[in-house]
Amino acid sequence: MINSGDTAWLLISTALVMLMTPALAFFYGGMVRRKNILSTIMMSFAILALVSVLWIIYGYSISFGPDRGGIIGALDWIGLTGVGQAPSSVYATTVPHLAFMIFQAAFAIITVALWTGAVVERIKFGALLVLGTLWLLPGGSLGMG
Repeated sequence: MINSGDTAWLLISTALVMLMTPALAFFYGGMVRRKNILSTIMMSFAILALVSVLWIIYGYSISFGPDRGGIIGALDWIGLTGVGQAPSSVYATTVPHLAFMIFQAAFAIITVALWTGAVVERIKFGALLVLGTLWLLPGGSLGMG
């Protein structure tokens, strides 16, 4: 049964976590040399887009999908197949499954965006995208929710 209070709180929390990524971009932009401000901000926004797409395609499924041997989630929810408005029977049983998925996506995004501050002015943009993709592969740092 969906609880409207739980759903509202989850969506508000999701929005607040999602707002951390642009805020982080501006924070890191203030710590670099003038010539690197835009590239630093672009890193956070590119990570936001990249992780969002990868989370929808396979990240959520291998992080929270029905597990295989208690180690990794199966690809039952690949591309969000079977993830809809009905609550999950396992996770957050009082909110829509889709709302829980986007809540977890916000944390996946901010996790990758946080370490861009460590590599700013030290890594090429393409390498950052490859590293972000590798981070979301099985064996990376999935299941951070």
